[in-house]
Amino acid sequence: MPSSTSTDEEDGLETCVLKVFDLDLKESNLINPSNNLKAELDGSTKKKYSFAKKKAFALFVKTKQVPAPSYEFKEKRWQCCQQLFAEQTSIHRHVATQHAGDVYRQTASVLKQPTAALSVSQSLTPTDKRSSPKDCLTPSQEVSAWLPDMSHVSPQELRSGHGDEEGEVLLYYCYCDLEDPHWVCAWQTALCHRLHLTGKVRIATEGINGTVGGSKVATRLYVEAMLSCPLFKDYLSEDDFKSSKGGSHCFPELRVGVFEEIVPMGISPSQISYKNPGIHLSPGEFHKEIEKLLSQSDQDQGDTILLDCRNFYESKIGRFQGCLAPDIRKFSYFPSYVDKNLDIFRQKRVLMYCTGGIRCERGSAYLRAKGVCKEVFQLKGGIHKYLEEFPDGFYKGKLFVFDERFALAYNSSVVSECSYCGAPWDQYKLCSTPQCRQLVLTCSACQGQGLTACCVTCQDKGGKQASGPTHDSFKEECECTARRPRIPQEQHARLPVSLAPGPGAGRLSSVFSIH
Repeated sequence: MPSSTSTDEEDGLETCVLKVFDLDLKESNLINPSNNLKAELDGSTKKKYSFAKKKAFALFVKTKQVPAPSYEFKEKRWQCCQQLFAEQTSIHRHVATQHAGDVYRQTASVLKQPTAALSVSQSLTPTDKRSSPKDCLTPSQEVSAWLPDMSHVSPQELRSGHGDEEGEVLLYYCYCDLEDPHWVCAWQTALCHRLHLTGKVRIATEGINGTVGGSKVATRLYVEAMLSCPLFKDYLSEDDFKSSKGGSHCFPELRVGVFEEIVPMGISPSQISYKNPGIHLSPGEFHKEIEKLLSQSDQDQGDTILLDCRNFYESKIGRFQGCLAPDIRKFSYFPSYVDKNLDIFRQKRVLMYCTGGIRCERGSAYLRAKGVCKEVFQLKGGIHKYLEEFPDGFYKGKLFVFDERFALAYNSSVVSECSYCGAPWDQYKLCSTPQCRQLVLTCSACQGQGLTACCVTCQDKGGKQASGPTHDSFKEECECTARRPRIPQEQHARLPVSLAPGPGAGRLSSVFSIH
């Protein structure tokens, strides 16, 4: 589906590269990495540095360009950080002050290219049968060559996803080796901006992980672009994209970046690779395994463990019956949790699950590397795919999602309670103390009484905000978070949902971080 770059687009880019005003970026502390980069270059490459920096700057600015209204077709506009810029100098100043790191990374990528690539090159023809996918997508190719053809789509269709019925949110991941994640980053940024998508996309040498929201027209075009890209078309299928009602309003902005891991487990992919995961089970196969597990009269004496590898605030509001739900606050704590509880998993068959499947890929690889389990299985597609087939199955409660919706409902079960009065409740809200980013379960009645904080400490802080200049001294970590053990020691392998107190249960001490 990639569209060819027109002569006008190429001329415009060249003009942008050659005429972009020479911002004195050296005076900005934000550009120290770029200065360090220049200092490390050899003499011959230093001569190319200035042009490379200008090209990187111009390419970044170009990815922010958005179509102007039809009655202003001759005007250019740029959108970045939820701001619309009508003047070229304004967007240049914004990029120079707010996105220095992005420009630095793009400059480094440009400098890695062959000498001929430092000039504004003609885009390679994506349909060239003589080139392999690896050759088709090189750092020297302009990202515009792999953006979808938008001639048949109106701006209104792309911006219509402001209501739940009009838009959707896509969740996906793809583990595959990427030689130039910075090129993919620039392409993804341009693609999402062109389609007016918001959300978060993580890119690494081990693959890509994304959650994006927009109109249904935009998300369909996004899926088509991903499936047609040579880097991913042999690894991704349409079934790998999980969708739910939502839209661009579910995320405050678009964030695309390059990281070491596409899901932060805290261990280098060179040590624990996605290439050694557990055995994938379809939702139907996973359902049968749980049915078999729950039919056992004494589950504790069985040889199977159902393991939730999400965070405690996720399993708090929804989980599979009979699961082991670690009381961890971040996925990066999962390896330490496993290390401290190896005896639980010794000579056991482990059935793992998470939201969309991505954490199980690395988590199962880590558990397998310990060599204590009989077998390790994982739910393909995660809870998302399971609930599509079994909305009234063995998963009870809501599915936590990492956006402003907080949770999705597939069944009417409520497995959590208000942190204040204990009434059944599963609707998260952020703690009312602005500096605290914990999530709290407080029912309508308790909210009406002003009980809107995650703990007594934060409730007191909220009441003192107007009385003094201590506002900035509030810390995100509150008293109840400090009491939560970083790596809990599990005492019981499984608890039925009807009997399980749930992770983090307790009045005023149920603290829910969204990190």
